[in-house]
Formats: sequence, structure tokens, C-alpha cells
Amino acid sequence: QDKKDHSLLTMGITRGKEHKRRATGGKRVALHKKRKHELGRPASLTKIGAKRVHSVRCRGGNMKYRALRLDTGNFAWGSEVSTMKVPILDVVYNSSNNELVRMKALVKNTIVLVDAKPFQKWYQNHYGVEIGKKKAKGPSKFAEEFAEKHPLKHEATKKKFEERQKTRVLAQALDDQFSNGRLLACISSRPGQTGRVDGYILEGKELDFYQKHLQNKKKNKK
Repeated sequence: QDKKDHSLLTMGITRGKEHKRRATGGKRVALHKKRKHELGRPASLTKIGAKRVHSVRCRGGNMKYRALRLDTGNFAWGSEVSTMKVPILDVVYNSSNNELVRMKALVKNTIVLVDAKPFQKWYQNHYGVEIGKKKAKGPSKFAEEFAEKHPLKHEATKKKFEERQKTRVLAQALDDQFSNGRLLACISSRPGQTGRVDGYILEGKELDFYQKHLQNKKKNKK
């Protein structure tokens, strides 16, 4: 009995098919025991928190970087061709499992909320236009502050900002998010394998799709 218990304790996670049934439903006879190359490991289920990454030595001397906690990530704003390192604030949606949202797990294709300030600051400095305005009682001081930071002494500098503003397009849905100080983004990397969070800001039809999902979730809760 003791030997059996010990063997159960030493059993590892496997990615092999020996224990699986066939597609037809028939049983498959195990021709060999587990092999090292079929080895699997527990999921990292990366959470939001102070950075903690473990290195894992894998088959062939390759390394994986298992992120256990991460609080920042590199997110790309595709339409503006701009990438920023921004804080991750919350996990709001995961199409595969609602438990992962409850646990706030950072996995691939998770929809998260990130801080909008770095992108807002870059946009305003690049175009010389204020975005994400909140309804304030007094007049905005943005124009004065911008003039102090970027004195338009030369005609070439003025022309540069005018040319940029000609092609400038900012969707209303994004502008509304900037006013709240949070942007919806999607994780495109695998934090449990690479040790980092990379992703992109949601725009266009993809943004509309996830905003509708989140609104429906709120309605159902009520």
C-alpha cells in the first residue's frame, strides 16, 4: 500500500496521449510509461503584483521565464504606431474562463485595463492637441502649458504640427476612455513562458465588441 501511495505522489504532469481514448471512443493500450519529452508543468497563472519571474531550465538547455507576478507591460497603439510601458490596472474579460477574471490571471488574449496617461501625454506632445477632456468649470490651461514646453519660434516647427494635425483621427470611443484615464487592451504574449506582458490597445470593431460584452455583463449582474 505504501509503495502505491509513493508512486502516486511521484507521478508528473504529462502531455502524452497514452492515457487518452481514441477519436472513435475506443480505449488505447499504453505501450510505454511516461517519457521525459512528454513532460508538462503546472500553469503559472500570472497575477497582478510586484514583478516576480522565475527561470525554468527546459529540455535542450533552453530557458523559459515563468512570470508569477507582473504589474506593467508593453502595449502598442497600432493606429498611431506608438508603444509604451504602462501599468496594468485590472483584468476585465477572458473568453475562455470567467474564473481567470475572478483570479485576475494574466494569460494570452486576456482583456485588461491599462493606465491611459502615458499614451495621452505622448499624443498631446506629438499633435499639440488636448484629448480626454473632462467637463471643467474653468477654461483649459493646456494651450499655455503646451506653448511653454514647445515654443513655436520657427516656422518649420509650426508647419510640422499643422501637417500632423491634418491626418489626425481619434475615435470617440478612445477619447471617452482617455477621459476616464483607462484603456482597454489585449495581451498578445504568454507571460508564463516569456516572463513579460506584451499587447495592444483595442480599437475599432474589436473595441466595440468587448465594450458591448462588458456592458452586458454589468446588466446581468444587476
